[in-house]
Order: sequence, then C-alpha cells, then structure tokens
Amino acid sequence: MKQFAMVVALLASAQLLAAQAQTSESGGGMTPSFTPVTWERLLHAADEPENWLMYSGTLDSQRFSRLDQIHNRNVGQLELKWAYQIPQRDRAETTPLVVDGVMFITESPSNLVAVDAATGRQYWRYTHELPDDLRICCGRNNRGVAILGDTLYMSTLDAHLVAIDARTGNLVWNTEVADYAAGYSKTAAPLVVKDQIVTGIAGGEYGIRGFLDSYNAASGELEWRTHTIPGPDHPDNQTWAGDSWRTGGAPTWITGAYDPDLNLVYWGTGNPGPDWNGDVRIGDNLYADSALALNGDTGEMAWYFQFTPHDIHDWDAIQVPILADLQMGGGNRKVMMWANRNAFYYTLDRETGEFLVGEPFARQTWAERLDTTGRPIRRPNTSPSVEGTVVSPPVGGGTNWFSPSFSPRTELFYVMAFDSEAEYYIRDDIYEEGRTFTGGGSQSTGPMAHSTSAVRAIDPRTGARRWEYQVQPRSTAGVLSTAGDLVFSGSVDGYFYALDAVSGRELWHIAVGGRVHAAPMSFAVDGTQYVTIAAGNVVYTFGLRD
Repeated sequence: MKQFAMVVALLASAQLLAAQAQTSESGGGMTPSFTPVTWERLLHAADEPENWLMYSGTLDSQRFSRLDQIHNRNVGQLELKWAYQIPQRDRAETTPLVVDGVMFITESPSNLVAVDAATGRQYWRYTHELPDDLRICCGRNNRGVAILGDTLYMSTLDAHLVAIDARTGNLVWNTEVADYAAGYSKTAAPLVVKDQIVTGIAGGEYGIRGFLDSYNAASGELEWRTHTIPGPDHPDNQTWAGDSWRTGGAPTWITGAYDPDLNLVYWGTGNPGPDWNGDVRIGDNLYADSALALNGDTGEMAWYFQFTPHDIHDWDAIQVPILADLQMGGGNRKVMMWANRNAFYYTLDRETGEFLVGEPFARQTWAERLDTTGRPIRRPNTSPSVEGTVVSPPVGGGTNWFSPSFSPRTELFYVMAFDSEAEYYIRDDIYEEGRTFTGGGSQSTGPMAHSTSAVRAIDPRTGARRWEYQVQPRSTAGVLSTAGDLVFSGSVDGYFYALDAVSGRELWHIAVGGRVHAAPMSFAVDGTQYVTIAAGNVVYTFGLRD
C-alpha cells in the first residue's frame, strides 16, 4: 500500500483545492440555500440519503447510507473531487453534516464552517473564543454538530452549547453548561430530539460528576438534567463508598441514539473516577460504564445496563449505540448493538435492557466470561498494582469512541477493533478541583508489532465474527456501510479504503497523507454520490470518475 506517488499527487491536489476553497471568510457574500430541517425530516432521515442530517446519519445511529451509485463493482473508480484544509493544525475528528448541497464542518478546537458540498467553496465560518486555561484530557477535539430548522448546535471545549444561524454563521445563543475551570468540557455532536437538544459532558479524568442534558432548541434553556451518578437520596448511591460519588466521573462524551416509537434516548457513560484506583470507591459505581435509556421528554431513567462494574482500567462505555430490529429467538426483537471498550460485544433488548448476546470481539484477559445477565466474571490478579499488571485490552480498549456501523442489507455489525495489552498501575491520588484525578496510569508493554487493528464484521444474533480486515498499525477510524455493499474506513498511517461488506475483501484504497481519526459519511448533490473523510486536518471528498 505504500505508494509514494499517490501521496504526493493527492497532497498536491488537496493543497490546490483547499486554497481555492478558502479565498474568503464570507465566501464572496454568498448565502447557502437549503430547506429548513424539521423534526419530521430528522425522523425520516433515512428516506433522503442524499443528505447526512446528524452525526451518525440517522436517529438509530446505524451510520448506513442508502446511496448505491458507488458500489462494490465500481468503487475502484473513486477519485478526489475536492479537499478542505482546516486552518488549525489539530487532528480532525469531525463528521460533517450535509443539507441540500450545503456541508457543515466542525473545526478543532470549537469552530464551524459552511461550504458548498459539491466544490468545497466556503460560505462562512464561526469562531468560538476559548479561554487560555482549558482543562482537557485528550486533545482539542470537536466531532460534529446538530441541526434543527435553520439553526446549528455545537458543543465547545469550554463546556458551552452554542446555537448558530446556519445561513449566516451568526451566533443565536450561547449557554454555559458547566464550569470549565472545574474540569468540564464538551467535544461531541449534540442530538436533536423533537424540540430539544440532547448533549453530554466530558471531563471524567478531572473528578467531575457526569450528567446528560436537554436544552430548549429555541431559547437555550435547560429542560432536564440526568446525573449519571445517583445522589445520596437514591438507593444506587450505595454502590459508591462514602462520598466518592461526588468526584466519580461517569461522563457522557460521545453522541447517543433515539427511538421515536419508544421515546427513549440511549447514551453511554464513561469511566468512574479516579480511573485506576478503585480502593477509594468500593462498589459497582453505578451508572459509570453503562448504557442508559432515558425518557426523551423528561430524562427519567427507564433502564440501565452496566458493562464493567467497578471499572479499574478506564474502559469507558463511550461508544455509539446502534439500534435495529432483528429476528431473534423466533420473533422480532428491538435491539441495541454495542461493541464495548472492555473488548466484549453485546446485543441488548432496547425496550427493557435485557442482556441477549455477549462475546469477545477483541483480545481480552480480564474476564473468564459473562454470566447469564451479562455481568463479567473477573479473572484473579488482573487489577492495577504498584509494580504494574499486564492486561488486555489496553487503556484505549478493544474499541473506543470511533463509530461502528450496521448494514440492514447484510445484517452485520462493523467495528474497528484493537488487539493489544498494557501494564496498569495504581497510586494514591487526592482530588483537587480542576486537576486530573486518575489514581494511577498505564503504559504499553512493547512494540506495536504485537498489536493488531482490524475492521471486524460481527453477527449481532450470536456475536460470532464473520470476517476481518487487518490494519497495521493501530487504527482509530470509524466505519461507514452503504447500500452499495461497501464498508469504508481508514488507518493511522494515512490510508482511506473500501471493503466488500459481505466478504471483507479490499476493493480500493488511497493514501490521504494524514491519520484517519474520524468516521466517513456519504451524500449526493444533483444525483452524484460522494464519500467524505477527515484525515489529519483536511476534509477529503471523493466521487466516481466522470
């Protein structure tokens, strides 16, 4: 795959096209034209596959495109159509939205730009001013926006939620969600639910108390807040020793899903704090490392499922939940599919939270098995120690925040998996507001040659692996599946590729010259299908040769 000429040609094209796209902050006075995005449109987003109306494409978060102009017989004809150079040098993690030929791209650290989706030409840019003393653990990231009507909604690193006029780039309102000085931040795309904006919080390494919020789309006023750690008036608070719940983490730093028939919002929660020293928070530490199902109108919890009780390895349950209806056990089941950071794949009943399937999808050495309720049976001598304990998966997990996908055509779940290990350490730590509170750490045990990334296709009815496509070295790219029976993803060494969704066979690849640390999406303008991916700090858009 190491084709130097392809790298040079692609980068030269990207620089030229990016320069053409950024001739003016205002795009020459042009205003983007699109039809307002109503709640009805969002409900039926799958019926307009030419658009990409939310972070995961649809409310069920399948990250599946019904477009099939690009398919497994002609994908080899893909070529670069345009590229947009993000001015900041931060690594891009964005998934753009496309609405009626207009693309909205978040730029790290907390900026937003509108471009012509067919050419990359810029219309406007919004820049959010940030304080100099941010508390962030894992990079100056922004993964995307939400849209309702004529307004875009974006999270910011200083823990604000902002509403931006989608036609002009002007600020509509700005709401402070939490105090950034205490370690709170926001990096994920919000999710629109009716007339509300549902949005999570980051900061689990700073001893925050996590929550999930819903804001009025018109005014920015808080509608409801559900804490992910129960207070002392709730019986589940007893799963936290003493007052450890006050600094227990459990953030909500990736985007969830929504079932309009059940009126349930599904969201994952992060690790308990301190990350590696569980001695100061004896108990299961509810609702850290869990999937939550909340009433979309009130935030009241319908059910929860905890993947890793009393997590001491920093295995956040911060993965995108995927919803689908499957024939299982002789009947139709409304399910949630989840490949967890702890290296187990799960299928749950999304109406009740009942555990249906649980199997390892990546290398793991910490659990003997899952019991009949899905609770892990831990192996002895796998806890962090002063001298260090080697465990699989590593702190980055068997997978992480990068998006999986589900194809209704193949009925397979696709995920970027990672097989490796790490040495975990424990130490005493004292909580101090605004400073990291981790209680230990981890380090790699050897060269990356001992590690393997792979796109894996999983049967959600059994957890069995159908195929895998190995990627070297480690990949942190998301996955897109399409009605053309394709799976798109990328690699850390700067390649973007397409696989056959049925067999996993590689059909096409191209060097993009930068780490792919985002998820692909697809859209169409004037009947022409495109595929877009962020790599490094460039957004690339590909289409078939004319």
